[in-house]
Amino acid sequence: RVAPVRGPRSGLDGVAPGLMAAVLDLRAKLAVPHTLKDFKVDGALRDKIGDMDTELFREWFQAFAMNAGMYHEDLSPVGLYVESGKTMHVINSGTGDGNFFMKPNGVFGFTKDGMPFVMDTVAYLNAAVEPAFATQSGPMLVIDGAIHPRFEPDGQSKYIRNGVGITEGRKLRFVISRTPVSFGVFARLFLQQLKCRNALYFDGVVSAFSGSDSMIQGGGFPVGPIVSVSTR
Repeated sequence: RVAPVRGPRSGLDGVAPGLMAAVLDLRAKLAVPHTLKDFKVDGALRDKIGDMDTELFREWFQAFAMNAGMYHEDLSPVGLYVESGKTMHVINSGTGDGNFFMKPNGVFGFTKDGMPFVMDTVAYLNAAVEPAFATQSGPMLVIDGAIHPRFEPDGQSKYIRNGVGITEGRKLRFVISRTPVSFGVFARLFLQQLKCRNALYFDGVVSAFSGSDSMIQGGGFPVGPIVSVSTR
């Protein structure tokens, strides 16, 4: 289900009117549209598949979808990307500039037996997870019940942002802001209101959330990794 997030005023500082959340108890399917071969399209159209606001996109993704991880200009993932048990791009443990490298970063995905996970990259490597689907992004918003140590309570950097969190009961919370929001406020939403012990940032500015038949938020930019939930 998708619904506006409405919560206590204390500690969330104006978050309530500007966020939407999807609570997921289903198995998700990850897809990088520009690599999908099912479409069998020519090169010119393939360049447009990454645009979330196309008829082709809405036909493929039935329930909802959002961008799910950092990517390069050619839409290829910056970090780990696993689809149907096949590693399409290896994990990235390096250093660099930008949000992806604001350590700890992390990995979201599903194991081969269908269990969802959201964990920081080091924990993921130490756990020797065998994923069926996985995407790496960064930074982590919440790590084992604590907000990322580099976040200010409500910093000056504010953008449309989206991410995913997981509760103790392994329910997934996908959230996108409808108005610009800081990292600190966005992280507190996952921790305080949505009760997520771990949460991962997907992206900002390009953030997009698509329903089954319309673009709910964003959609003006091509994107790389995408998480989608299909009813079929």
